[in-house]
Amino acid sequence: MKPWFKRSLFGFAGAALLAGSLAGCSGHRHGWGGGYTEQDRAEFRARMVERVSSKLELDATQKQKLDVLARKIQAQRAALRGDGDPRAEFRALFAGAKLDQERAKKLVADKTAAVQAGSPEVIAAAADFFDNLNPAQQQKVRDFMERRRRRGRG
Repeated sequence: MKPWFKRSLFGFAGAALLAGSLAGCSGHRHGWGGGYTEQDRAEFRARMVERVSSKLELDATQKQKLDVLARKIQAQRAALRGDGDPRAEFRALFAGAKLDQERAKKLVADKTAAVQAGSPEVIAAAADFFDNLNPAQQQKVRDFMERRRRRGRG
């Protein structure tokens, strides 16, 4: 299996399962993160949907459901990032002589609230997509996730 397909599918599955968690605020630049325009993110999403669609041999309805999932994941990540620079927010906690515990607690609370607010939509979109795959397609997803899990242990 091609490495870009593995990364693509893992990105969708991982984000759906973890609802972005703290990855949304880490500032990674994988096409979904900060520093990209809305048009860049839309183009990246379209490419990912096309790649996954071709590998899983999705029909038009399944492809549309995958696109909905990708949009929900992007929206969740944007909510986690917030308006500012996540890395600057994190660095600010260590700017003084002591860790700013109150600011850290507020940051965690804000990110947790964003996860709780957006997770039901991401989970529903992931379920709608996965549940509408045929058994062979579902097995391809499981196989991919299993290979990623084993590779991560090594």
